[in-house]
Amino acid sequence: MNYNIPTHIIFILHTLEEAGFEAFIVGGSVRDLVLGDKKPVDWDITTNALPEQIQELFPDSVYENTFGTVGVKYRRPDESVEIIEVTTYRKESQYTDNRHPEQVEFVSELSQDLARRDFTVNALAMDKQGQIQDYFGGLDDLQAKIIRTVGEPKDRFEEDALRLMRAVRFAIQLDFIIEPKTLVAIQNLAPNLEHIAQERIRDELTKMMQTPRAMNGYILLRDTNLLQFVIPELLEGIGVEQNGHHIYDVWEHLLRTMQHACDRSWSFDLRMAGLLHDIAKPRTKEGIGKTSTFHNHEIVGASMAYEILNRLHYPKKFAARISKLVRYHMFYYDTNEVTEASIRKLIRNVGVENIKDLIKLRECDRIGSGTPKARPYRLRHFEYMTEKVLLDPIDLSMLKIDGNILIHELSITAGPIIGMILNVLLAEILEDPSKNSIEYLKTQAQALATQDLKDLKIKAINLIEEKQREQDEIIRKKFFV
Repeated sequence: MNYNIPTHIIFILHTLEEAGFEAFIVGGSVRDLVLGDKKPVDWDITTNALPEQIQELFPDSVYENTFGTVGVKYRRPDESVEIIEVTTYRKESQYTDNRHPEQVEFVSELSQDLARRDFTVNALAMDKQGQIQDYFGGLDDLQAKIIRTVGEPKDRFEEDALRLMRAVRFAIQLDFIIEPKTLVAIQNLAPNLEHIAQERIRDELTKMMQTPRAMNGYILLRDTNLLQFVIPELLEGIGVEQNGHHIYDVWEHLLRTMQHACDRSWSFDLRMAGLLHDIAKPRTKEGIGKTSTFHNHEIVGASMAYEILNRLHYPKKFAARISKLVRYHMFYYDTNEVTEASIRKLIRNVGVENIKDLIKLRECDRIGSGTPKARPYRLRHFEYMTEKVLLDPIDLSMLKIDGNILIHELSITAGPIIGMILNVLLAEILEDPSKNSIEYLKTQAQALATQDLKDLKIKAINLIEEKQREQDEIIRKKFFV
């Protein structure tokens, strides 16, 4: 079978082979080539050449570790640099901290190198002709859509406990299932995840949530006993019944809210906000059944969301944004009561840059509650009012000149004539925005100052009001209100 291997990767393989060494593409890039449903992003090469021999063949490279990995630089046509990791065959031993090997030994056989890898689907090697070396049944597992460890699951997970998370992430990313023996080992060894840095856990969680199946990912994290070491607060929502129009418990509601953002291919920020928006409901619940209440859960939830994301070492700016969306996701809106002033206040609180995502979060919240209609009239009307408020108003502030310029620079006498001139000029630039330049407006203002402007003023005001009605009608039609 022909695989689309980039020319610079083939060049590295060819250079190593011409020098008498073995060389293979290895890992996830081979897996993705075989699956054929996505283009590999990272290319890793393994070889029996020693690091110093690799450096001799590729002088434009870096070697700053003790694991046998040389970074070979490839300069793209646009002058950007891609680092291709070329690693000497090796085996590892004595993982005393569930993270790092105490010893790394270079070996001469490809099979020994592949034996140290995490899962069979990642333990495939491919030469430059596209021939695959498969010592552990990786091709069969790819076909059967199975995540299985290379060798004994317990050994692989005790070497690096992050593999517990990686197993879940690969299963969700690839839409595979975890092989039963591997699954049991994850469940039993889940506490080892406490040895892993939060940044590494965060990165796996982020990759999982960026898939179309994030909800299944959290269910699998729960079923593998890993969730209690990632976001244990989510488990508090299991079995917590809600009130009103909600048909799911808090746990399922949070997952379904997040999943709607995934289904709409919305941002990672929205997915995380959906997951955490009602995180405080179990802690704020009062009463039982459909009459129970969750007073101030959005305020408590904003604090909890920030703490969770901070614990996982997400950037503080990201944590603050999600916290703000959680804080204001309960915004009140009734078409007969809410005014433009109250919407402006909400926009000031949540931020102009967040208001559209706040509306999307409300849509996700509705679908996650079991409500069939994502955008009812009230929400569409809120969108209409928000866009109306956010648009620059049609008023004299649109002009590049003002009354001070007319009085002090053009020596036009202060009085009603100033307002008349500005209204006539505004009507003119509404018809032709290209005229909104200081020099043109000054010239036009001086000419208008010598005319009787009463009739022009009336026509100008009528035109301005007509433009305002037209703008409002366009926005109304956009949101079907």
